[in-house]
Amino acid sequence: MTDRRVPRRRDPEGRRRAIVSATVEVMAEHGLSRVSHRLVADRADVPLGSTTYYFPALSDLVSAAVEQLARSYATEIQEWGRRLAAGEHPRTALVQLAADYLADRARAIVEIELYVAAAREPALRPPAEMWIAQLQEILEPVTGPVRARAVSMLLDGAMLRAVVSGAELDVEALDHALRSVLEPA
Repeated sequence: MTDRRVPRRRDPEGRRRAIVSATVEVMAEHGLSRVSHRLVADRADVPLGSTTYYFPALSDLVSAAVEQLARSYATEIQEWGRRLAAGEHPRTALVQLAADYLADRARAIVEIELYVAAAREPALRPPAEMWIAQLQEILEPVTGPVRARAVSMLLDGAMLRAVVSGAELDVEALDHALRSVLEPA
């Protein structure tokens, strides 16, 4: 009897990327506190030893996933900035952008969970602070620095409330709140 298995092509970087992507998926499905090398290996369809080879400590694995999420967020926030710079009314654009962001619930949950985890894990604070800074940076040209901070907090709260409640974004309330910050009487 011959072995008919097709050998896998050696692709260390591809395997590493698959492990990191699987970590993000495990975090979305099970939560940050339930991430384990074994769950990630199963999800990535790699031997358990591969996860510990590339990421000896669980914190290394989580850090790599956070870095991937940070790159994804940076790309998305740049798109937000382009949209705001295109001249669409800021209030209208922000409400739509927040709703679009929440369309990928799994990713929103992971990002919010990591954002909150930064309160306990100093290693997670730099990405969380970067997310805050990037949002404020794209808002400042449109709103000014003080309003940018207020709008950033408002968006964080509205999106957090939608994720926690499992409900759709309260577009009407967000629009009203943004109007009161961006267009004070």
